[in-house]
Amino acid sequence: MLATLERVQLLEFAENLAQMVLESDLVEQYKICLAKMQNDQETQKKIQRFVSLKELYEEVQRFGQYHPDYKRVMREIRQYKREMDLDPNVAEFKLAENDLQALLDEISKAIGGAVSQQIMVPTGNPFFDTGQGSGCGSGGCSCS
Repeated sequence: MLATLERVQLLEFAENLAQMVLESDLVEQYKICLAKMQNDQETQKKIQRFVSLKELYEEVQRFGQYHPDYKRVMREIRQYKREMDLDPNVAEFKLAENDLQALLDEISKAIGGAVSQQIMVPTGNPFFDTGQGSGCGSGGCSCS
């Protein structure tokens, strides 16, 4: 078990790393894009329209193609999703979000790899997942 002083030092290092991330250009860009997306009325209309139809979509999914509005809802959900995704503010936000997530994934992999190459860090990104290791995250676990 780590001594109390070592734990405190590790926590301080973690806080410093978190502060460095928060002060990075990627986080600044993310915040700018988020604000632009949240403050643009046209963008918000597209998002709200998609969200409201998504609720109907979930109901239609319970019955599948037997629901009377299945084809219409499926067509509209794809159309609204496309309109929302092609909105410049949404697209810019998603890029900034992906860039920030990539940085966080890299940091996680660096920390895990520094401890052991066998540690699997769940990034949710197949480009970072190496398939090494035998833990629960790699599917090599026998704890089920």
